[in-house]
Amino acid sequence: MYRAIRIHGYGGPEVLQLETLPTPVPSRGEILIRQEAIGVNYIDIYFRTGLYKVPSLPAILGMEGAGVVMATGAGVTDFVPGDRVAYPTALGGYGECRTIAADRVVPLPSDIPFDIAAGCMLRGLTAHMLLREVHAVQPGETILVHAAAGGVGLLVCQWARHIGARVIGVVSTEEKGELARQNGAADILIGHDDLAARVRKLTDGAMVPVVYDSVGKDTFVASLDCLAPRGLMVSYGNASGEVTGISVGMLATRGSLYLTRPGLTTYFAQRSALLAGAKELFDLIIQGVLTVRIGQRFALADAGAAQTALESRATIGSTILLP
Repeated sequence: MYRAIRIHGYGGPEVLQLETLPTPVPSRGEILIRQEAIGVNYIDIYFRTGLYKVPSLPAILGMEGAGVVMATGAGVTDFVPGDRVAYPTALGGYGECRTIAADRVVPLPSDIPFDIAAGCMLRGLTAHMLLREVHAVQPGETILVHAAAGGVGLLVCQWARHIGARVIGVVSTEEKGELARQNGAADILIGHDDLAARVRKLTDGAMVPVVYDSVGKDTFVASLDCLAPRGLMVSYGNASGEVTGISVGMLATRGSLYLTRPGLTTYFAQRSALLAGAKELFDLIIQGVLTVRIGQRFALADAGAAQTALESRATIGSTILLP
């Protein structure tokens, strides 16, 4: 038997229920993992509220974690019991153990702790996707990053600094601004009021070629207004709510802009891409280029409190659950 957090319906944090369940048995192509640390992400909240639909109810939330292989199903050749592993995008993580398709798991180097892995797999690969795939950021470019003190934001700031780009970080408080600056943001903007005017001043009127926006509804139009002609709007989250009612004419009148809503499951659909991305991420952590900040740690039973803290924007860096 093992403990897990399940939902039986969509709603607030109260729908997250700690339950004791039979230990799962890995099917063909799967492995069973004893989880040492579990990542908490906004996508978990989207699934809890029903913005994103789970395949069926009841369901175990959680997309990210790290641990040790306990058993393997038929046909699995890449892993054996005792291997250290981590994963970024597979529903079912809020538990002491879980089964998962072996091709969605990567080997975890011995010099990366489990908590760091759980705090960086989804966030770190998101940063990789944003900076290297969605828009290949170049040295000397200026980019605008919302939620620059969040789990993804801090890694984007560090990685962009390593590339040689200038980061304008948007945060909600002075404290978060100082943290983002320490992690590579060259300029800090508090709040999104008059955002375009402040970006125009910082860039001497040039504006930016790309905006990375995980906030969503509250910042979408302001983000568009910060782009240079033919700039790219990257909307990759809905922390303030889903962006709806978009008119494509908004892109034309603001300078023939581009808009994308990228997802990790698309960019890392191929196992070769997942392994390569994870290796680059782990190498940069081992080299000290990237530092993963675990701002909040909660017990598995307190998953509701963890999500509440994240949803209220009271968190800094990554949030994890400890089984």
